[in-house]
Amino acid sequence: MTLNLRLRSLLLCLCLGLASGAHAGAFEDFFQAITVDNASGVKGLLERGFDANAVDEKGQHALFLALRGEAFRVAEVLLVHPGVKLDASNAVGETALMMAALRGQLDWMRKLLDRGAAVHKEGWSPLHYAATGPSAAAVRLLLDRGAPIEAPSPNRTTPLMMAAQYGSEESVELLRLRGATLGAKNDRGLTAADFAKLGGREALSSKLAAGVR
Repeated sequence: MTLNLRLRSLLLCLCLGLASGAHAGAFEDFFQAITVDNASGVKGLLERGFDANAVDEKGQHALFLALRGEAFRVAEVLLVHPGVKLDASNAVGETALMMAALRGQLDWMRKLLDRGAAVHKEGWSPLHYAATGPSAAAVRLLLDRGAPIEAPSPNRTTPLMMAAQYGSEESVELLRLRGATLGAKNDRGLTAADFAKLGGREALSSKLAAGVR
């Protein structure tokens, strides 16, 4: 190898190393900025070309992390970024809307839906997550926006079943009044009444069982 070729090879390796280090630094800076709700830091990285849909080492995408961590200033930056994918899913199929629904973050649910986030997805859905959480208003919002009330999970667990075990009794009543099937069974043969019993909610379980009879 001639001297010129050696020099060019060394320079190429050096440039690649610097680029790799810069990318790694940007990656760390981006997700650290989300953690501390540093909106200006996230905005600056996005303006320099960082991918708004990047996922961290655990497969969690930025908007989902921002809502989970209540980094709402960062979430605002991500929400209006033209390249952000509102319905991006993490490794287990969770979207930003699902996280907002679970947390009962009504304003964020509305913002996501108004900007085009899907109100429903196959498998575990936003309505399942809303029903699992504490907010009946979150359940109502999704139903009003067209979420299917009998949305089946992969094992045919319905939102009513999730609400019966984990959610508020107001959510259970809302789903019942909107027409959820009380006697529906999942793949294990469990009804909403059974789910309530599993959650130690004996009175609710009896009420749901009586509704089936």
